[in-house]
Amino acid sequence: MTPTQVAELCLQLPGAHESIKWGNNRVFSIADNKMFALLSFPAKGRESLAFKVDNDLFLAFTDRPGIRPAPYLARARWISMEAPFPLPDIELRAALIRSHQLVVMRLAKYRWAEFRVPEDD
Repeated sequence: MTPTQVAELCLQLPGAHESIKWGNNRVFSIADNKMFALLSFPAKGRESLAFKVDNDLFLAFTDRPGIRPAPYLARARWISMEAPFPLPDIELRAALIRSHQLVVMRLAKYRWAEFRVPEDD
């Protein structure tokens, strides 16, 4: 996936919105600005992507080439990677959807239905 495709996917998820923060970072959030993904566009160099992963998968992801703990967010189990992203498109898509859902599950239960991603039939 390209950074543009990542942004398009993130914005298609229920309740997602985008904002620019910390200079030149595209932040994708839900609800009361609860972040689930971040695209960084440095002045020089390659774009990077960061997002939340399951606690039990964090070490497995960071053991893979090209994936590292996200600066400032690793304690919350976020990973980071540079473009071209090292995950196959289908796996990256699933991981971004899962990141969205991990953030949804931290909201009050009465809000879950509002942000639920429909399962593929």
